This record gives sequence, structure tokens and C-alpha cells, in this order.
Amino acid sequence: MSFLNRIEFDPNVCNGKPVIKGTRIPVTVILDQIAEGYPWQAILSGYPELKREDIQAAIEYARAFIEHAELKAVNA
Repeated sequence: MSFLNRIEFDPNVCNGKPVIKGTRIPVTVILDQIAEGYPWQAILSGYPELKREDIQAAIEYARAFIEHAELKAVNA
């Protein structure tokens, strides 16, 4: 899992939520912007400390999390 080289969990940074290593940028911020349709270049411009590999790592982290999560259908 190469994404773990770029993502860290530190209880002293963003309450232990996954962030891009060496920053205080939560993975969820990157994923939210991707979901809203922001192009990668716009995300990189908004966070100059990020690299393309960081965005890819956020996506890979989300994929791995989903693959290992137990999801249950909720009937309304």
C-alpha cells in the first residue's frame, strides 16, 4: 500500500484523522474537492504544498478503506 507513504495519522494533528504527511490537509478535503468536480490542477493550486502523488494517495486510501469496510444496506 504505497499510499501509506503519503498519509499519516497523528492524534495531535486534526484529531488523528488521516492527513497528507507533513501537512494539516485532511484526506477528506481532497476527496470533497474531487467529488465537487475540481480539476486536480485547481486543487494543487489551492494547496501549493501538495503534489499529484498526494491526490492519488488520497484516492487510493479511500478505495482501500471502502474495500475493507463492512457496509450494510439500510431500508427506509
